[in-house]
Amino acid sequence: MMRIHQTSNTEHGMPNTEQAASPVLLFDGVCNLCNASVQWVLLRDHKGKFKFAALQSEFGRMALEKHGLDQQDFDTVVLVEDERIWLRSDVPLQIAKRLGGAWSLLYVFSLVPRFLRDAVYNWIARNRYRWFGRREVCMMPRPEWKHRFIL
Repeated sequence: MMRIHQTSNTEHGMPNTEQAASPVLLFDGVCNLCNASVQWVLLRDHKGKFKFAALQSEFGRMALEKHGLDQQDFDTVVLVEDERIWLRSDVPLQIAKRLGGAWSLLYVFSLVPRFLRDAVYNWIARNRYRWFGRREVCMMPRPEWKHRFIL
């Protein structure tokens, strides 16, 4: 987990909305694997804990800029919560932990050293377009999920 210094959302032009108060999962909107992962979370997040935004969206670009991350190379999902961010293999572990129930048992994989988890994550990330394909445009959420997305 990476801690980020305290700044106000409006200082960096970040939307200061209720939507951004929940943990926000930033994902590559044209990646089929990423889109499938978002849909997986949506189907299991019955309490609506997570919001979502494409890395390519205005919100995504602003969040990346705020936290000093590359705005062109979308090789990781990013979980943003308040002033904290998680990257790479930490993101699915944080999601599983927050989903609760049996899913939280997956958090035991946080005991695996990050450099090993991230090596596997990076290998999948490098090959995701070849293995799963990519879209020409970002995914449009189902109408019943639209309120969970920050555009």
